Formats: sequence, structure tokens, C-alpha cells
Amino acid sequence: MKKAGILMAVSSLPSFYGIGDFGENCLHFIDDLKKCGCHIWQILPLNPLGYGNSPYQAYSSKAMDELYISLDELKKMGLIENTKKFNASKKRVNYDEVRRFKSAYYHEAYHNFKKDESYQTFASQKWVIEYAVFLVFKKMNDMKIWHEWPQEQQNWIKDHSYDLTSLKEKIDYEIFLQYLLYQQWMKVKTYANENGIEIMGDLPIYVGIDSVDVWANQNYFLLDDKSHPTFIAGVPPDYFSVTGQRWGNPLYDWDYMKKQDFDFWCDRLAYNAQLFDMIRIDHFRGFDTYWKIPVSCPTAVEGEWMEAPGYELFDVLFQKIDNLKIVAEDLGNLRPEVLKLRDHYHLPGMKVLQFTFNPQTPYANDVENVVAYTGTHDNQPLVSWFSSQSSSFRRRTKVFLDTSGYHYENVIDNLIAFLMNSKANMVIIPMQDILHLNAKSRMNTPGTLIDTNWTWKLADFKDFEKKLDRFSEMIQISQR
Repeated sequence: MKKAGILMAVSSLPSFYGIGDFGENCLHFIDDLKKCGCHIWQILPLNPLGYGNSPYQAYSSKAMDELYISLDELKKMGLIENTKKFNASKKRVNYDEVRRFKSAYYHEAYHNFKKDESYQTFASQKWVIEYAVFLVFKKMNDMKIWHEWPQEQQNWIKDHSYDLTSLKEKIDYEIFLQYLLYQQWMKVKTYANENGIEIMGDLPIYVGIDSVDVWANQNYFLLDDKSHPTFIAGVPPDYFSVTGQRWGNPLYDWDYMKKQDFDFWCDRLAYNAQLFDMIRIDHFRGFDTYWKIPVSCPTAVEGEWMEAPGYELFDVLFQKIDNLKIVAEDLGNLRPEVLKLRDHYHLPGMKVLQFTFNPQTPYANDVENVVAYTGTHDNQPLVSWFSSQSSSFRRRTKVFLDTSGYHYENVIDNLIAFLMNSKANMVIIPMQDILHLNAKSRMNTPGTLIDTNWTWKLADFKDFEKKLDRFSEMIQISQR
């Protein structure tokens, strides 16, 4: 069965409180997905936002950011009383302002909460406790990276000798927030599944050095005796960058991981498989070969390709985790072995219309086991992409679409319809493209720290719901 879906970050949902959350508008959006015949909602990572408010530089690969807690749900639970609207009509998320605004309500809810058996079960999980201690320590140290904390705090994760008695209330508060997030999100996921919607989560292949993942699992990474990375991740120079991309994430010690039967990855993916129906793994090629950059190199020019134990890892993952559904982000120039690894496990890859479409050979990349996109969160919206193409490209595209029977009055709708009618088993359209939005709505511009990254959101559902009938028609015609 071929399926269609929409790419939309939770943070981009409309909200009375400055950022999309796990409340009624999540359920409203799922209702709209069902109405138009979609079966997939792809989101961005929900993890605690790190540097630059990027969901890909998170403090944890299991915890979620407290910003997504719904205040309206807290009111229904009787944990808070009245709320006031905040940045309700804004089309940008101001993360710092929203975090300050919602914090007072979270503390009110904490003081009114009565711990029950469900909470106690959740709070006893090792990862929750470690994350709560990690975040409390960070806050005590002005949010500095963990290897700059006092030595006894750094070492707590190894020897538990630092006395946490005086911090119990703060640690319990962080656990409470994670409990709320888990309960609210699972309500959303259950509602989606009951309405025939699968949720596709997003998991970066690497974790950040400033994360509980590294702090609690230091032997699994290439670190020196002061817990600093010895080698870091990235990609070498190419057509797009003469110095390559130096991401800064610590590299895995794959030899050590193999000896531990890949338990770090099994644990990480098993938990995320509870939260999502399928998981897109970013930079899939890193399971085949990865670029190993000496930490002393200020760019990604120096480095070497190293082989990763991809087959050994995925054999263990699929053996130990039931119903694990993975989408491989396999974009870019790849060696053939990456595609062999992907196909060995029958994993769908990705195709992006902005990268592959050519009006002279429009069907060159038309394959089945793939998730096809007009663009991803890292691309400019289709409107601005198309307008940036040459006049001859735009003219040939319109001629092709017209002669192929696509007769919507707007070329953007015709391109979406063309993609819908492809062989791809899954087609995902970013909300910005459904709404024909321009470059101002771009979610992220890779390699930049501009203040518009990750901030775009809808003010309301009105414009989207005006498009529902047309989008539904595209889905029906393409038999998705």
C-alpha cells in the first residue's frame, strides 16, 4: 500500500502559548491528516534542544524538551489553574521567552502533583534518573558542558559518591517533567494510531558531546583521559564545501561497542521504537563508512574514511527489537556499499525532488522502496527553489507537467501531484510546500546559526484547511 504524509515539526503547530505542544492542536492536526487521506506524520526530534535550539544537538536521545508540555492538558489534570495566552498569533517561536513563560506553570503543576504508581514506575528507570541528575548539574554550572563541571560531579555517573540529598527536589522536578512529556506524547501517538496515522520520528546517527548519552557511556566513545573527544564526526570537502563539514560530535568506539553486543544502540533504538512507529536515521552512510577527523583539525580537511560494522549492528538490532521500522537517510554522493547495506535489510531510502528532478528525464529516479520528498527540513521551500531555477528549467518543467496531464493552476501543486503519482511507497510533503510558502518559512539553513532556524510555526490551521480538499484529491488520484 502506497502512503502519503506531511512533514511538520511539533514546534510548528499553532498554539496559544508560543510553541506547538502535545495538546489539542496535535489531535486537531491528526484529524486533518485523516480527513485528507494521509497515513504518515513525520516530525523532527523531540529531544531537549541544544546549541542554536537545534533538535539535532540534543542533551539526550531519550528525554524530550519540556517546551512540548501542554498547559491545557495540565489544566485538565487539575495541576494548574488559569493560564494566559502568550505569543499566540506569532509565526515564529521565541524559545527563550516561551521557556521562561511556561516554567512558572510547570512548577505550579509539580507542587500540585500527587505521585502515583504510574509515576513511580516511570521514575525508576535508569535513563530518567541519569538525565535528571545531568540536567540539574548543568544548571548548577551555568549550563556548561559536563567535562567542565567540578570533578566530583563529573564522576557521579561512575561512582555515585557525590551526595545528591540536597538536590532531591530539583532532580524530582526534572523527572516529573519527563513523566508529563511521556504521558502526553503517548496519548498523541495512541490517538494517531487509532486514526490510521503512523508517526515517523527522527534520530541523528551521532549524539552530541554535551549529552547524557556520552556522559553516562564514556567507554563507548573515542575520548581522552579528560573526557574530551580525540576524533570527531563530519564529512570531507566536496563540491559544496572546500573545507568539508566539521560537526564536532564524538565518534563511537565501534570495537568496544561490538564487544558489548551493541547494547548502546539497542537501548537507544528500542526506546525510540516505543515513541514512534518508524524512525528516520540521519546520515545512514555512517553505518558503512564514517569520516574520522582529528580533534586538532579546525576544519574537516584532515581525516580518513573508516569502516563501520553496519551488518553486525543491524543483525543485532533486528534480532533484539521487534517491529523495528527504519528509514535510511541516504542522500548525497555515496559509495555503492552504502546502498548494498541499505538494501540488504530492505530499508527505504530517501529521494528529494529538489535534488533529482529534471524535466528532460523526470522519471530517472522513480523507484518503489523509497520515501520521496519535495524537500526536507534542510531545504528551501519548493516555491523559492523553483523560482531560483533558470528560466529554461522553469519553462521545460511547465511544459512537461502540462503535457503529462497535471492541470492545477499552480506549478507547485503540479509538482506535488507529480511526486504523488510516482512509484515511491511513501511520499512526504512539508507543510510549507502544501501552503505554497516562500523562503521566509524555511525551517533550517544547514551550516548557519541564523536566528530564524527552527523557529517557523503556523499561527492557525485556516490556510491548511483551505488546502485539504485539493491535497486529498491528489492523494486519491495517486491511490495512496
